[in-house]
Amino acid sequence: MSEKEESIFTNPFLRWIDDRFPLSSLIKDHATEYYASKNFNIWYIFGVLSMVVLVIMILTGFFLTMNYKPSAKDAFDSVEYIMRSVEWGWLIRYMHSTGASFFFIVVYLHMFRAMLYGSYKKPRELIWILGMLLYFCLMAEAFFGYLLPWGNMSYWAGQVIVNLFGYIPFIGDTLTEWIRGDYFISDITLNRFFAFHVILLPLAIIGLVVAHILALHHVGSNNPDGIEIKEYKDESGKPIDGVAFHPFHTSKDLVWITVFLIVYFAAVFYAPEMGGLFLEVDNFEPADPLKTPEHIVPSWYFTPYYAILRAVPNAALGAVFLVLAVLLFVFLPWLDRCPVKSIRYRGWQYKLALYIFVISFLALGYLGMQPATGVYVLLARIFTITYFGFFLLMPFYTRYEKTKPVPERVVYKK
Repeated sequence: MSEKEESIFTNPFLRWIDDRFPLSSLIKDHATEYYASKNFNIWYIFGVLSMVVLVIMILTGFFLTMNYKPSAKDAFDSVEYIMRSVEWGWLIRYMHSTGASFFFIVVYLHMFRAMLYGSYKKPRELIWILGMLLYFCLMAEAFFGYLLPWGNMSYWAGQVIVNLFGYIPFIGDTLTEWIRGDYFISDITLNRFFAFHVILLPLAIIGLVVAHILALHHVGSNNPDGIEIKEYKDESGKPIDGVAFHPFHTSKDLVWITVFLIVYFAAVFYAPEMGGLFLEVDNFEPADPLKTPEHIVPSWYFTPYYAILRAVPNAALGAVFLVLAVLLFVFLPWLDRCPVKSIRYRGWQYKLALYIFVISFLALGYLGMQPATGVYVLLARIFTITYFGFFLLMPFYTRYEKTKPVPERVVYKK
């Protein structure tokens, strides 16, 4: 038995398992002998935090399904029952609803880190694509889950979003009817969304997470300098600028996980509605097909795209722009023509473009929560142009960047 194949366990029971299952090799390949750059900064914690939130969402979702009834007659009342009568039900429900918002917070920051340090560039294109597929599944999961409380905002927001599929040429009407299972949002729609939310999409998300991590560990993690640490190894074949993921990075991760959980539970206990951002006021009323909310808006994490949808005068064209606004992220590895990965050594063109993009995204998020009237529509159109300009002009302004010299080894400061 080679050294790599030797069991790392001294416990007889664990050794027995290891002889029949590649437990020690998995731990070595993905923890103790997986080397990551030693100059990781705080931006590299959000991938781990997204895993933490995923576990929270799965566990709380499991307990919620024990008392939730996916029917138009009982759904709203079952949520009220969970909140008022089930022991600790209010806590589980708030952990789940708050967790949805925190999930998107850490995912957006995780994506932003990739844009800062070029983590989508060669050889990590597939990692980025798998990550974007995860993001799409997360958006679908959030949307399907949003209808389940059967509150009035959930009902009407679901009505608006589902109707967007009707603008797809040739198959739009048929597809919309299939998604709803009826000619309008009804009991069968709720059942279908429940099935997607608790079975199909969680399985897809877990599978994509595994694929995402396997691809990441195959090519290695990026770092703030954008340097491939595998190119510089010592006599034993270990990267000189790398450290074992466990225990060096896991010990740091535990600190940030603790900080994150403090902030998360502070929101759960003291601001679960977050002033209407996490839980809308209209959603505390049961769904009513005859009572339209004064201002229909989706959850805050969808409002940038909702603002883009409303900024385009033609509804069908607006739906196209909405889809493109999401899909353009997938093509970042090929739109970005600069050979330098890290923003530390990139030219002012990309830095300026990224700053404008962030401002545009945040502004669109705010405008998506405002009425589609007057100056709000005008501003939404301006920021929609700058949003798309970031992607569509990228092949030009990244090609002619004046970059700084990239060091051969990672820059590490104690």
